[in-house]
Amino acid sequence: MLKREDLPACPVETTLMLVGSKWKLLIMRNLFVRPWRFNELKNNLTGVSQKVLTDSLRAMEANGIVSRMVFAEVPPRVEYSLTDLGRSMKPILDSLEAWGANYKKNMK
Repeated sequence: MLKREDLPACPVETTLMLVGSKWKLLIMRNLFVRPWRFNELKNNLTGVSQKVLTDSLRAMEANGIVSRMVFAEVPPRVEYSLTDLGRSMKPILDSLEAWGANYKKNMK
């Protein structure tokens, strides 16, 4: 997890640093619905590479946005879900969705 002194002075920059990539936002979009397994996310997020998905999930877990639950099963099962901190981004993603829908509606 990042330390306070590692964060930019600007709160917007801090937010973008933590969740500002296309893939992180789309991962969060999916995790708002339910917990997902790695391969489910990879198959749903068209164009994401395994490395980018792995790196994004690891960074989001390290920063307290995503939790990783390992089930003691054979074969092993791992699910990713949002933490309370991750779920607190819901109004922001809802606003992005509304803005995108409005933009598409008003395109000529």
